[in-house]
Amino acid sequence: MLDSRARLLLKALVERYIADGQPVGSRTLSKASGLELSPATIRNVMSDLEDLGLIVSPHTSAGRIPTARGYRLFVDTMLTTQRDPFSVAGQMARIAPDQPLKVISNAAHMLSSLSQFVGVVMAPRRTSVFRHIEFLRLSEKRFLVIIVSPDGDVQNRVIFTETDYTASQLIEASNFLNSHYAGMAIEEVRERLKNEVEALRGEIATLMQEAVLVSSEAIESRDEVVVSGERNLLAVSDFSSDMGNLRKLFDLFEQKAQLMRLLDVSSRAEGVRIYIGGESQVIPYQELSVVTAPYEVDGQVVGTLGVIGPMRMPYEKMIQIVDITSKLVSTALSHSK
Repeated sequence: MLDSRARLLLKALVERYIADGQPVGSRTLSKASGLELSPATIRNVMSDLEDLGLIVSPHTSAGRIPTARGYRLFVDTMLTTQRDPFSVAGQMARIAPDQPLKVISNAAHMLSSLSQFVGVVMAPRRTSVFRHIEFLRLSEKRFLVIIVSPDGDVQNRVIFTETDYTASQLIEASNFLNSHYAGMAIEEVRERLKNEVEALRGEIATLMQEAVLVSSEAIESRDEVVVSGERNLLAVSDFSSDMGNLRKLFDLFEQKAQLMRLLDVSSRAEGVRIYIGGESQVIPYQELSVVTAPYEVDGQVVGTLGVIGPMRMPYEKMIQIVDITSKLVSTALSHSK
């Protein structure tokens, strides 16, 4: 579609705009490209690029800036990534604790810290399985259910019962659940309890059924997406001048539903994916770009992570950050099993 001269000028324009955030004029572009072309020739090429929808001229400037389509062509055909500029060993020390949920949290923080944008990590998909359940009496007919998941996460839920159970009954119920059902999916436990309830003492069976219900809710209610660095967007000039836009972005991070859909779609792709200017159709914000990559546990994709920032982001650096972090998370989670 473009000859070599037009491609070189577009590449120089995108790189200059990413670096400076200012519309690029023909004189600046001549210096940045290293081509010995007259200003008139450069203006003609820029006019052609504008006709193709790759660049646009803001109302207040004679310079040009890239469009989402221009960024896409730049990312797909002109970007060259080098070996990572970060210390992989140093980052591994930050991202490889012994608990999977800490790995996810540290990864989101690392993504935001290195990118200076927003880091997002979709937690590994999981079934609602418990490893251990205990009961603690808080007051009359009020009990705390303590649920430990297979990855070591501890959730607490308070239940209110019609019967006031004794300490020995609580121990009996927890021992029965742990010895017969630990490691099973909650849904399976619920069905088996229905069938076996006649073989159990009535009061204990009711307590266990209530415990299984709140265990399912507790395990499924854990955050599916960890977000870090939202406040970094306050320092991005592309967003800070429009408070209405910023509020929409913060709503996006607060609700997380759209993020979940985007990350879920990205997990089905191999390697790093880049969504520019709302083209994901999942996060319809023209000002945003998202760079994502899946991560694995023992060779199987279990989640996705990424960086969210302005369209005017240093894509080469973001690709490296996301790619390296996905590899570190994969290694840390595989080793922590």
